[in-house]
Amino acid sequence: QVDRYLYHMRLSDDVLLDVMARFQAEMVKGLGRDTNPTATVKMLPSFVRSLPDGSEKGDFLAVDLGGSQFRAHQVKVFDDGKQSIQLESKFYPTPKEVIQGNGAELFDYVADCLSDFMETKNLKHKKLPLGFTFSFPCKQTRLEEGVLLTWTKHFKVRGVQDTDVVNSLRKALQKHQDIDVDVLALVNDTVGTMMTCGYDDPRCEVGLIVGTGTNACYMEELRHIDLVEGDEGRMCINTEWGAFGDDGALDDLRTEFDRELDLGSLNPGKQLFEKMISSLYLGELVRLIILKMTKEGLLFNGKASPALLTKGKIEMKHLSAMEKYKEGLSNTKEILTELNLSPSEEDCIAVQHVCTIVSFRSANLCAAALAAILTRLRENKKLLRMRTTVGIDGGLYKTHPQYAKRLHKVVRRLVPNCDVRFLLSVSGSGKGAAMVTAVGYRLAAQRKQIDAALSPFLLSLETLREVKHKMRTELEYGLKRETQGSATVKMLPTYVCGTPDGTEKGKFLALDLGGTNFRVLLVKIRSGRRRSVQMYNKIFAIPLEIMQGTGEELFDHIVQCIADFLEYMGIKGARLPLGFTFSFPCRQASIDKGTLVGWTKGFKATDCEGEDVVDMLREAIRRRNEFDLDIVAVVNDTVGTMMTCGYEDPNCEIGLIAGTGSNLCYMEDMKNIEIVEGNEGKMCINTEWGGFGDNGCIDNIRTKYDKEVDEGSLNPGKQRYEKMTSGMYLGEIVRQILIDLTKQGLLFRGQISESLRKRGIFETKFLSQIESDRLALLQVRRILQQLGLDSTCDDSIIVKEVCGAVSKRAAQLCGAGLAAIVEKKRENRGVEHLQITVGVDGTLYKLHPHFSRILRETVKELAPQCDVTFMLSEDGSGKGAALITAVAKRLHNVGQ
Repeated sequence: QVDRYLYHMRLSDDVLLDVMARFQAEMVKGLGRDTNPTATVKMLPSFVRSLPDGSEKGDFLAVDLGGSQFRAHQVKVFDDGKQSIQLESKFYPTPKEVIQGNGAELFDYVADCLSDFMETKNLKHKKLPLGFTFSFPCKQTRLEEGVLLTWTKHFKVRGVQDTDVVNSLRKALQKHQDIDVDVLALVNDTVGTMMTCGYDDPRCEVGLIVGTGTNACYMEELRHIDLVEGDEGRMCINTEWGAFGDDGALDDLRTEFDRELDLGSLNPGKQLFEKMISSLYLGELVRLIILKMTKEGLLFNGKASPALLTKGKIEMKHLSAMEKYKEGLSNTKEILTELNLSPSEEDCIAVQHVCTIVSFRSANLCAAALAAILTRLRENKKLLRMRTTVGIDGGLYKTHPQYAKRLHKVVRRLVPNCDVRFLLSVSGSGKGAAMVTAVGYRLAAQRKQIDAALSPFLLSLETLREVKHKMRTELEYGLKRETQGSATVKMLPTYVCGTPDGTEKGKFLALDLGGTNFRVLLVKIRSGRRRSVQMYNKIFAIPLEIMQGTGEELFDHIVQCIADFLEYMGIKGARLPLGFTFSFPCRQASIDKGTLVGWTKGFKATDCEGEDVVDMLREAIRRRNEFDLDIVAVVNDTVGTMMTCGYEDPNCEIGLIAGTGSNLCYMEDMKNIEIVEGNEGKMCINTEWGGFGDNGCIDNIRTKYDKEVDEGSLNPGKQRYEKMTSGMYLGEIVRQILIDLTKQGLLFRGQISESLRKRGIFETKFLSQIESDRLALLQVRRILQQLGLDSTCDDSIIVKEVCGAVSKRAAQLCGAGLAAIVEKKRENRGVEHLQITVGVDGTLYKLHPHFSRILRETVKELAPQCDVTFMLSEDGSGKGAALITAVAKRLHNVGQ
C-alpha cells in the first residue's frame, strides 16, 4: 500500500542518471559569466585556492555561524611531522530574537561571544588571525569578503542581505578594544568540511554537508570559472546546490507533499532541492504523508490526533529512531503514541516504511548531484579512473542509522569509474575555517619566499638601459685595434662584404655544423624573373664521443657524411663551390679562412682551437681521397640567417640567432672596423656577443642560479651572456631554482627527486611547453611527471611562474643587446629615424610562446627611434651559406 502510495518517491537508476545530467548542465550554467544570473546552482567562487599540504602551523581563531548553535574555537596547528591539531571550542545558543532580529544585533552578539571565549581561554593579549564560517550563500570577490545573497535555515536577520558580512563583523569587533583579531577568511561550512578532511587526506577535494541544510563544494579548474580573473590553478566552488530545481527543473520529480511542504515554509519556491534532501524538512515531509494517509483511512483507523495536525511535530531525530534496525518498530510505536495516536503493528510497519522511502529518496538525490560533481572532477583531470575523497559532515549523515551506507552505495553505482572514499569531518566547519586561514597564512609566507627567489630575474627598464649601454661600450672595444684583444665581445670580421642582389645563380653545396646534428645541402639558385632557391638536404647525427673526441675524428666524420650525401644525390664527381656554416667563434683573415677561437655548445674536440677549420676540412677530404670540393666561404649561422632574409628583403642587415646558442651579426661600415684594412663599403661583423659580461660588467644582474649553471658548465667563466639568454642553459637555470625552492619546502613537498638532481634533465623545450597559454595545469603536471616529479596543482603553478621569469629575462636581455646594435646602425647612417629588418632564426625565438613578443617589445622600448621589422629565416644557415658562396663568387667575378 505504502509503495503504491509513494511510487513517485522511488527513483530508478535511470532517473538518477538523468538528475545527474541535469545537475551537470546547471553547474556549467553557473560557471559561465553570461549564464550565471539565470542559473539556480550559483557555483560561487570561494577564493580558497589551495588545499592543506601538511606544512601549515600556528595559532588561529574560528567562529562558526549557521546552525542552531554559535561556536567559537581556538585551533593550534602543529608542524611536528605528525600533522596534529589541538581544538578547543565553546558553544553559545543562537536566540530566536538574534536570528530574526537586525544585523547590528547579530554581529554584536557574535563579537560578544568571541570576546567571552578569548577571556575564558586567556587569549586577549594575543593578536590572532580569525576564520569566519558563515554557512549561507555569499558572493565573494576575495577570501576575506562576502556579500550575503540570501538567508537560509530559518535565519531572517534584517539589513544584512546584499552587504559584506566580514565588514559587519569587523565593525562589531572594533567595539571590543581589549581584543585584537584579524579576520582573514570567510568560509562556508561546506568548504570548512573539505579543508578539515583535506588536512587528513590530501586526496580530499570535495566537501559535502547533509544535515539541517545541504550543500557541496569542490575544487574546480580556474580556467573554467568565468566569474573570476585568471586561469592558473584551481579554486574551491561552493555550488549552493540547495536551490537546484528552483526554475522548475525538478518539477517532474516533486510530489504533492513536496509542494505542500514548500508552501508552508519560510521561503516558498526557493531551495527546492534542499527541501527534498535536508533533515530540516524530512520530518515534516513524513508528517504530511502520514496525515494524508490517515485522512484517507489507510492509517490509525482514519483518526488524526491534534499533534499529527501540528507542523514540525515529527523531527529528523524521530526518523532516525524509527529506522534503527532492531529497535526501529518499538521506537516507532513509542513516537506515534507520544503523538497521541493508537498505532497497530501494521501502522508502525507502514510509518517505518514511509520514513525509509523519504530518507532513501534524500540519499538518492544527494548521490546523483554528488556523482555529477565527481564526474566533472574526473573529466577535468582527463582520467579514465579517479581516486578521490569526499569530506562529509552534517547531522543527517552522522546520526541516521542507514543514510551513509545508502549514499555510498548509490554514488558508487552511478560513478563506477570513481573510487570514492567518504571521510567524516570531525568538528569540520570551525576547524575548517582555521585551516583555510592557516593555508592562507602558509601561501602568503610561501609567496614571499618565491618572490624573493625570482625578484633578481625581474629587470627594471633602468637596468635594461644599463645593459644596452654596456653592450654598446663592449661592441666599440671589439672594433678598435688596441682594445680588440681584450674585448669580451669579439666583433669578428666575416669578409662577407655584400648581401644578395638577385643576380646570383648556380649549384652550390652547403654544410651546416652548429649543434648535435650536422646537415649537408645541395642548393640550386636561379636568377631573373623566375628567381628561386631549391634545396635538398640530409641530416646526420654527431655522437657525443665525436663531439668530445679529437679534431681529426670530428672532421673525418663530417667528410663521411658529405660522401654519403653526394652518393645519395648522385653528384660525387662534380666539383661544386661549397659554403661551410660553422657556428662557433672564428677569427677570419679572409672569407675562406676561419681560425676557431673556442668551442661552445657542448663541443670539446681536441686540437681544433687556434686551427683553421677550412684547412682541417680540406685535409679530411684529402685523407678520404674520393672527391674534391671548392671551399669558397666559411660562415657563421648568424651571417647565414642575415643572408637568407636579405635575399627576400634588401633592408635586412642584421642576423640574430636565439636558439641553443645566442649570437648576432650586422653590416658595419668599413671605416669603423679598425682591425681590417680599407674604409670603403661595409662588412658583416659576427659580434659573438655570447661572451658579453665575461669581464664582470654584468655581474650585478647575475643571480646565484646563473653562477651555479656557469660553474657546472663545460666552459666556466665564459659565454656569460649566452648562459643567461640561450636555449642551452635556460632549462638548467630553471632546474637550479626548482632545487632551491624544494629545499625551502616550497615545492614537491620538500622532496628532491633523483631526476631533479640530474644536470640537463630540464630541457628548454619543457619551458616552451609549460609556458604555452593553451596548456592546462594538468598537462604541466604531466610534463613534470615525465621528469619524475610528482607535482600538485600548486607546484605546477610555481613551476610555470619560474619558467616565465627565466624566459622573460632571457628575451629582455636579448632585446637590450639588439637595441644597442640598431641604435648604432641608426647613428652610422646619420638618420633621425631608422627602418631596418632583422633576420631571426633559432628554436627559442620560433617555438617559445612569449620569447619573440617580449624581445620585440624590449627593442621598441629601448630603441624608440628605430622601426625594427623581424623576419623569420626559413632554413637560414644552410641556404645562407649557399647564398654567401654565390655572392662571394659574383663579387670575385666582378673583381676579376
